[in-house]
Amino acid sequence: MSKAFTRETDTDDDEDVEGVSPLPAGARNYMTPGGFARLSGELEHLVQKERPELVATVAWAASNGDRSENGDYIYGKKRLREIDRRIRFLIKRLDAAEVVDPAMPRDDDLSSQVFFGATVNVRNSRGEERTVAIVGVDEIDTARGYISWVSPMARALIKAREGDTVTLRTPVGAEEIEIVEVRYEPLATGAVRSG
Repeated sequence: MSKAFTRETDTDDDEDVEGVSPLPAGARNYMTPGGFARLSGELEHLVQKERPELVATVAWAASNGDRSENGDYIYGKKRLREIDRRIRFLIKRLDAAEVVDPAMPRDDDLSSQVFFGATVNVRNSRGEERTVAIVGVDEIDTARGYISWVSPMARALIKAREGDTVTLRTPVGAEEIEIVEVRYEPLATGAVRSG
């Protein structure tokens, strides 16, 4: 059979591009309540609104006859596969999520130590300050300073305390960063609005 008449492969459930987790093998999928709510909202929107509307469009396009040259049908089927793939990904992520509330009260001696959910002010050797919040892998938002708990910076900070200096290993070499302040507070959710 000619290659021209074979169907392009659709990705299987096990081959989802999104299904390749940036989590280390066997690691827990920590997530803040806001991140969990955002992913749950996206899943609900896809299942309750976007997918049913698209199924109706594809059914209408299919009823128009020849599907081989029907752009609405071809695009609709492709988009439907993308939505189904995203739904499977979200279900897997939410099922594996371990929600940790950063605003949860902590013992006094632990409130100055960096753990998941901490908002940390750091200062590098040039005196430049930066604020980062340690969040789950599905909540990364560089505009807000949200970094994944598996990122090199977060790994350098975790378990350190206010006033400590830690070594951040970067591609250009090691950099010393000082932990200026550690606090635990609710984190913003939703899309960043450009001003």
